[in-house]
Amino acid sequence: MNEPPPRDDSLAARPAGSLRVVIHAAVARNDVIGHEGGMPWQLATDLRRFKALTMGKPVIMGRRTFESLGRTLPGRLNIVVTRDRSLAAGGAEIVYSLEDAFALAAVRARCMAGVPDEVCVIGGGMIYAQAIDVADSLCITHVEARPNGDAWFPPIDPAVWKVETTAHQPAGPGDSHAAVYTVYGRRDAVPEEGAAAG
Repeated sequence: MNEPPPRDDSLAARPAGSLRVVIHAAVARNDVIGHEGGMPWQLATDLRRFKALTMGKPVIMGRRTFESLGRTLPGRLNIVVTRDRSLAAGGAEIVYSLEDAFALAAVRARCMAGVPDEVCVIGGGMIYAQAIDVADSLCITHVEARPNGDAWFPPIDPAVWKVETTAHQPAGPGDSHAAVYTVYGRRDAVPEEGAAAG
């Protein structure tokens, strides 16, 4: 039986600047997010939503996720986190820690069209495990499947995260599975100015 890797809790610092940190992931019911460098499903509907939600924003990913994409994501600032000092990623910014990725995103966002107010973390498993402790929101597509895999999403602790919205997504054209799209917010989040405390 596949077991998720041990969690890495080494990241302590919050991102620089005022950008919200939003994690985007498609996660199977057994927490699998990948297998042999790819995703074990086809979800055209979810990919369209992902594009709409991340367009015009900084996106942070690990080397393996970047390599699985095979290219930079158009219309977004692509930031790749790697320990490989020799990595060349045409069209992407290379950094060597998640802290550096957040700091770079905060600086570059000020010069981007529309001045985005959030940075999107898009994988893979090790990056998610580091980022979840500093994330403000989780945008999770819960895929109705239990495939074998070699990459996992970290546990979503219900004591930390609350469901804010849920949308059921039947399998449509280009979708191998149905899914449930869920947005989670922190239970301890401070209400934005002008918002009523819940």
